[in-house]
Amino acid sequence: MFSGFMVNTWAEASVMALVAGVVGFFVVLRGAAFAAHAIPQGAFTGAAGAALVGVNPLVGAGVFAFLGVGALARWSRHGRRDVVTALVLVSLLGVGALFLGLSTNYSQQAFSLLFGSPLAVSSSELVPTAALAAFCLALVVVLYRPLLLSSLAPELAAAASRHPGRAELGFLVAVGASTTMALPVVGALLVFSLMIGPPAAARHFADRPLVALGLSGGLALVTVWVAVWAAFESNWPVGFFVGSFAACWYIAGRAWASLRRAQLGGHRRQGRVGLPW
Repeated sequence: MFSGFMVNTWAEASVMALVAGVVGFFVVLRGAAFAAHAIPQGAFTGAAGAALVGVNPLVGAGVFAFLGVGALARWSRHGRRDVVTALVLVSLLGVGALFLGLSTNYSQQAFSLLFGSPLAVSSSELVPTAALAAFCLALVVVLYRPLLLSSLAPELAAAASRHPGRAELGFLVAVGASTTMALPVVGALLVFSLMIGPPAAARHFADRPLVALGLSGGLALVTVWVAVWAAFESNWPVGFFVGSFAACWYIAGRAWASLRRAQLGGHRRQGRVGLPW
């Protein structure tokens, strides 16, 4: 379990989960779940193209993820975000399908890129993963206040900043980087559940943003640890456990919030327990 090739798996999964939980907190807070679903498709497309031409899939995933980020950041300024996100999503999926169709290892590549391959993480992937993780966390630290303000009061943030689009661009870049590093472990489809379930639950468990941010990373970390262990023991896909545990965290968070509302009686009649952030 903790020897040989599994050491790489535990290291990669731990770093990836922590970053996904931290970045996912702002995904939930900003209501950007659709964008967080579209950007991994860019990473999937890039990894498929890289595998086709014999390049490191992590490089291709990063290039196409940031192409998707650039398209969202550019076109969302002049149109509806959901429509732009949908167009980017279908375009990237179409190109990804083309790349996989041209590949000679179609079924294996498709399963690995879409659902992850956590037990096949190599040592060469650890260094770029650590670099992307450090970049993501540093970006969140630098942009924490602008991101929080623009998430809770976008009009106020736009009026207070000379460059209101920087926080949005920084947020999308963080999503793209975290998606790129998560692709080898949980895949393009399942990184979405990891970035939504634990952060959404953390909002219900905690009353303060910083506490919820840390709790989100912790819950994502526990989710991936348990999922990797369960996949190793049962030989079932890790994605099943990641998605199931992410959903369970959210259900537990909603149950906790309902219990607290019942205990407080009529003092707080909001949709959530705690501050309206």
